[in-house]
Amino acid sequence: MTNSTAAPAAPTLERMEELAAPHGITHFGIASAEILSDARAILHERKALGLNDEMQFTYRNPDRSTDPRRSVADAQSVVVAARPYLSETDPKPPTVGVSARVGRYAWVDHYAELRQGLRLVAAEIEAAGHRALVFADDNSLVDRAIAYRAGLGWFGKNANLLVPGSGSFFVLGSIITTAPYAPSTSPASDGCGTCVRCLDGCPTAAIVAPGVIDGARCLSWVLQKPGPIPVEFRVAIHDRIYGCDDCQDVCPISVRLGRRNTVQLDPAVHDVQSHVDVMELLDLDDATIAERYGRWWIAGREMRWLRRNALIVIGNVADPHDRSVRSTVERYRADGDPILAEHAEWAQARLDERAAADT
Repeated sequence: MTNSTAAPAAPTLERMEELAAPHGITHFGIASAEILSDARAILHERKALGLNDEMQFTYRNPDRSTDPRRSVADAQSVVVAARPYLSETDPKPPTVGVSARVGRYAWVDHYAELRQGLRLVAAEIEAAGHRALVFADDNSLVDRAIAYRAGLGWFGKNANLLVPGSGSFFVLGSIITTAPYAPSTSPASDGCGTCVRCLDGCPTAAIVAPGVIDGARCLSWVLQKPGPIPVEFRVAIHDRIYGCDDCQDVCPISVRLGRRNTVQLDPAVHDVQSHVDVMELLDLDDATIAERYGRWWIAGREMRWLRRNALIVIGNVADPHDRSVRSTVERYRADGDPILAEHAEWAQARLDERAAADT
């Protein structure tokens, strides 16, 4: 006679919610691990049209990023979770220096907490004898498409996933598993109706059709991508240094209902980076910039792109009569990096234009 202990049952959705709640995860759903055929076709189509610009991410290999079984062989299910990143109270911008705005999702590393919660869930699934791998902010899976299949929300006209009763201020993550979970209810129906505020509110008209984004015009991507920033977008960038929230900030659902799911950003615990002093940044070396902002996606890990963005912000919002501002711009005009020198030239011309408007 042998002694054997049966493996525990895989966690239910209710148990997943219990495990993940301390990490701020508020929504769960289950999707099948079948190929995301619609998302695959869309990625191929938009890539062929050049709408991804130079963006890779899930566009790099659409056949892989739309097939969960490419990541976990014999996967049966995908557990999908959403964690809000809208804060209970927005930090106030500093009253000194030349301040630049950061997109909300990048104020703190929300994905770190999301991963921790999902790993707890994955550990219990594995303890039940199944494989389970966590994916969050990962090119291996189109997160919005699998979240839609799992019934977490619908695709807004700004291409974000909108969670019913809460809006779009969420980061998404998944667990691809061999556990045979029953899929959640069918995806949420479209709640946008006839509203087109996100299309009208985009500062560069990047939403070229409902749910269709021209990456070359989207400021979130423009501020990340390498190379010179197109001149026609530089004034629209205004005081942004990383990310853009405009299409969400004008969304009635996200604005009206978003506060139902928020996170508390405790300065004692979180290094909240809602604003950047661009004059200070332009005096830092690469290592220090990387230490402060290295968790952001910066093309090639080259800090020059943040400096490039900072020069645009200076041209748009710095005091054109401030001698220290002028000195910094002059220093970068003589920079050996031709892209930084060109952006400093633009910043000087923009400061001159704004100074002339003051007279």
